[in-house]
Amino acid sequence: MPHQYDFLVIGSGIAGLSYATKLAIHFEQVNTPVRIAVITKVQADETNTKYAQGGIAAVWDEDDSFEKHIEDTMIAGDFLSDRKIVEIVVREAPGRIQELIEYGTRFDKEADGDYDLAREGGHSDHRILHFKDITGAEIERALLEKAQSMKSIEIFTHYYAVELITRHSLGETVHRYDTDNRCFGAYVLNTQTGGVEKFLARTTLLATGGIGNIYQNTTNPTIATGDGIAMAYRAKAIAKDMEFIQFHPTALYEPGKKPNFLISEAVRGFGGVLRNLKGETFMEHYDPRLSLAPRDIVARAIDSEMKKAGAQHMYLDVTHCDYDKFVEHFPNITAYCRDKLGIDIRKDFIPVVPAQHYLCGGVRVDEHGRTNIQFLYAVGECSCTGLHGANRLASNSLLEAVVFGHRAYLDTVAHLEQAEIPDTIPDWNDAGTTHPEELVLVTEMKRELESIMSNYVGIVRSNRRLKRAMDRLELIYLEHEELYRQSKVSVPICELRNMIEVSYLVIKMAMARRENTGLHYNIDL
Repeated sequence: MPHQYDFLVIGSGIAGLSYATKLAIHFEQVNTPVRIAVITKVQADETNTKYAQGGIAAVWDEDDSFEKHIEDTMIAGDFLSDRKIVEIVVREAPGRIQELIEYGTRFDKEADGDYDLAREGGHSDHRILHFKDITGAEIERALLEKAQSMKSIEIFTHYYAVELITRHSLGETVHRYDTDNRCFGAYVLNTQTGGVEKFLARTTLLATGGIGNIYQNTTNPTIATGDGIAMAYRAKAIAKDMEFIQFHPTALYEPGKKPNFLISEAVRGFGGVLRNLKGETFMEHYDPRLSLAPRDIVARAIDSEMKKAGAQHMYLDVTHCDYDKFVEHFPNITAYCRDKLGIDIRKDFIPVVPAQHYLCGGVRVDEHGRTNIQFLYAVGECSCTGLHGANRLASNSLLEAVVFGHRAYLDTVAHLEQAEIPDTIPDWNDAGTTHPEELVLVTEMKRELESIMSNYVGIVRSNRRLKRAMDRLELIYLEHEELYRQSKVSVPICELRNMIEVSYLVIKMAMARRENTGLHYNIDL
């Protein structure tokens, strides 16, 4: 029997949980019973949200202003951001964050009770609310507790979405720019049983996070394999701005470790200074804002210094900072450096390297989080709202997710009566497929894919590198498609399929971008 729900949420981070929670609260208040399914591929709290250290940005102080936050966002995005969207997000930010606080989220405060507002690279004022250096984990904790307390929400852990159910699933021909394509839920793999189950829903929300694992170095958890973007693209949704991939300039240098441990942007906001292997500062050669320049500039500067020196990393120096206050703000970073690498931040520099951190593009949505497929929404890192433009401003990502989670919820409620599910949707068909005897092919193809993307489609690109990447990716695609057609679905096989899909989109859009802007830097342009 299929699972029948009013709402299906794919992903349990800040975007998915804020949307689901608001739906549950709304229908409880109007005394209308509904069923909300939240599916997540591992445990419920293993999300990109959980790994966000720095904080969430909002105008919170009377000395700050919406206009300043808007302008900072536009500048960081190299003025490719949609100003209408930027204004929406910035102006709605305080209200959405107040709701997070009401759900139980804690943010650090000063001794007088006011919130301790941090400043990060690209921001002209102190406006970052944070909880130590584990802000994302704190927001995830509060939202998850709130969602689990709602009777109408059912959370399915270890369930992996394989494909969206659309008109194509009914045997109809659908084109990417058709206006009457519709989503009816998803085919979902129960990883405990190995069976693919049908989750039908009047409205579906994608909140599946980013694409970090197409790269060798990433701060993303291992679940970030571009699943939502790839599923939506196969279902004929429109993708946008996939070439704009943000590399965090200061991931901890630990060869062979994945994901990379993140040294938060807020450490530089606190006073951390970048140095080369000789102990010399170098940011003065790249930007007047020095170590507080936006991430794309800092990442390229570190990449340039590493190439010039033939080095594997640079350094971040916090030895001059107030140690007690540093530990208070960054206890997790302090302990990790000490316990894992034996680094005493009072006298030792921290080795850092750029690592893939955030995708500014994704599934194209409007100001309500709607995709071009009816009754399919996308929120969070898997979506492209127009907020980030060519480069995300620090701490705007958690903010975007909670603002658009709210806007998608409002739009869902407004249009729910129009959503109907046909009774002719077929079950998943895997006739003629078998379990592959070994997955070594998947492992090898994944390793090659990571190498292609890291070496040819990273911080600095060229026409030759991009063409080589596309040519080699096509060979992997053909090899994997043959394996996929013959095999019963599994998480490794499906993840690799999605990683190939999003890598294709990144390369394709990088080749089409004819000017250097924001996070896209091609030495031939």
